[in-house]
Amino acid sequence: MTDTVVDRFLRYVVIDTQSDPSSAAQPSTEKQKNLGRVLVAELQAIGLSDAHMDAHGYVYATIPSNVDKPVPVICFCSHMDTAPDFTGTNVKPQIVQNYQGGDIRLSGDPQQIIRVSDNPALHDQIGNDIITTEGTTLLGADDKAGLAEIMTAAQILVDNPDIRHGTIKILFTPDEEIGRGVDKVDLEKLGAEFAYTVDGETAGHIEDETFSADGVEITVHGVAIHPGFAKGKMVNATKIAGAILSRLPKDAAPETTAGKDGFVHPTGVTGSMEKAVLNFIVRDFNDEGLVTKEAMLEALVKDVMAEYPGASYTFAVKQQYRNMKTILDRYPQLVENAVEAIRRAGMTPVRGSIRGGTDGSRLSFMGLPCPNIFAGGHAFHSPLEWVSRQDMERAVKTLVELAKIWEERA
Repeated sequence: MTDTVVDRFLRYVVIDTQSDPSSAAQPSTEKQKNLGRVLVAELQAIGLSDAHMDAHGYVYATIPSNVDKPVPVICFCSHMDTAPDFTGTNVKPQIVQNYQGGDIRLSGDPQQIIRVSDNPALHDQIGNDIITTEGTTLLGADDKAGLAEIMTAAQILVDNPDIRHGTIKILFTPDEEIGRGVDKVDLEKLGAEFAYTVDGETAGHIEDETFSADGVEITVHGVAIHPGFAKGKMVNATKIAGAILSRLPKDAAPETTAGKDGFVHPTGVTGSMEKAVLNFIVRDFNDEGLVTKEAMLEALVKDVMAEYPGASYTFAVKQQYRNMKTILDRYPQLVENAVEAIRRAGMTPVRGSIRGGTDGSRLSFMGLPCPNIFAGGHAFHSPLEWVSRQDMERAVKTLVELAKIWEERA
């Protein structure tokens, strides 16, 4: 096999792997396994004989050490699913060769335009080859760019025994986009001491901090009765849900916050006269901020409910993930090695925070410390998603250098 990272990426993105939050199955969609089987076959063709996919859709493989001394076992991890936010069926990738600047109008839907004003990172892409969709699907760079980069780095390490490295584990997960990416992972079988998710955006970036995250479900119980006889008796749960939504603070929403500001975000509402259910995600970079926002939300609900005698509600909080910085600060070599790898790959390292989470957030708290390395994609979860060939190649080089640095510093 001599496939380039672009060859692999183009092959992976046309396989529909959207996850489904409404499904209780693991993985949530069987079609994710279609890509898993392709990856296993390619890993075996590279020479990783232990490559396999388990019943839950996780792909595992090992690049054996080629040195005699003990080296910490590291893992490279990416996810196979794409987000349910926008369709991933019938993806038709397009390549803008030798990009010379300006907005990119997508051929399948002229209303879809990748604007430089919305994507300032395009200023750094002059002369590069930009991969997009044709505008009617998402691309799947999140995280098939990461898959392609890990696969290409694996081939380089296997094909070049003069590159000294310790044992490297590979893990590809399903259902990351719906928060279940590590629910069934077997860390004992994986056998890694440290890991890196390859699931970030801009080239040269490494992130060791994420949001902490909770989900909130509010169930409102009204009083249902025939509308012809409703006066003084009906309490409409749907109207109560609308009142709650109308009173959310506008300055604590995703669309009005940035940087280290958290938010309260309604993700869905269903209901009838008798019962309505509102779902929220709450995000902040520390646990105290989560508690404050959840208390604000429940106080708001209580105020609304006071106007509707006879109605009742429940307020349930479910922990989703926590800021991985709490764990990663205990292992500074993890980020230090990645910073040096990025530098050796010809970039200026940038440490940052993610206004979201990765598999690495939960893996870190499960005992596998795991920061996040760039994969190069931009405008995730939308038809305006894009990635450049050159940035994916830089990610491959970073992973190869990272393997070398862990061996050198062991």
